[in-house]
Amino acid sequence: MRRFLVLVREFAVILSVAACIAVLALFSVMPVFGMGKSYTLYNGASSSSFMVATNAPMLDKARLKSVAGESTVYGGDKYEQLKAQFSATLLFTEEACGVTNYYLYSPDLGDGVYLNGAFINLHIAVSTEQTAVGTPLIFGGY
Repeated sequence: MRRFLVLVREFAVILSVAACIAVLALFSVMPVFGMGKSYTLYNGASSSSFMVATNAPMLDKARLKSVAGESTVYGGDKYEQLKAQFSATLLFTEEACGVTNYYLYSPDLGDGVYLNGAFINLHIAVSTEQTAVGTPLIFGGY
């Protein structure tokens, strides 16, 4: 009986370690942003090499394995909310064709790019109708 209890305890330890590994793996594929109107994953070294529109970002991040960036689109102006959510610092802005582009740095996000001499890892583009947000940058149209 004692040997059986030792085996049960060892099995429980192994099961606990496996569960911890699974949770850590799950965190690595969690989407950066909440689901918006659309969600795009960027793959490859330059992030814009291969763009994948998805309705299941967590599943596709796990499947693709080389995701280097992601973005989503929300209705309305979400700039202040997103800036606060990511504890971001505004570095500079650009305006073109009725869209204001905010380039920010967030300590909550990892990889970024250098743009105009600044390290950017959060890009927010706001028009009169919607907000696109991406890390490190938004690629494609918005």
